[in-house]
Amino acid sequence: MKLVIRLHHADVIITRGGEDAARDFYCNLLGFTEIPKPKELLKNGGLWLTIGDIQIHLSIQDSYDPRQTKSHLAYEVSDLELMKERLKERSIEFKEGIPLPGLLRGDIRDPFGNRIEFLQVLR
Repeated sequence: MKLVIRLHHADVIITRGGEDAARDFYCNLLGFTEIPKPKELLKNGGLWLTIGDIQIHLSIQDSYDPRQTKSHLAYEVSDLELMKERLKERSIEFKEGIPLPGLLRGDIRDPFGNRIEFLQVLR
């Protein structure tokens, strides 16, 4: 019997007061949808987002430097070149990934320093 069914959500750290920058980046640029947080958690700040059937929770943490880690979320995109153009329009540096068979890939850092990988599956 499998006890783990699926990934329910991932939690990403943002800086205190960074909700507006997070909305601009994740919702306006990347196309995520903000969903309501439970009223019991509103006092903690941050945001909850969804894309497809996955939730991303953006949580506040004061003493954390995400630039010191390789951990990341990887988002599949339909057109990596178009994503790179959108990022360039906002002066966001895109770093090409190590080539892998059947994938185009690369990564960026969000406004809070979190690493994000974008990949396109070649079909």
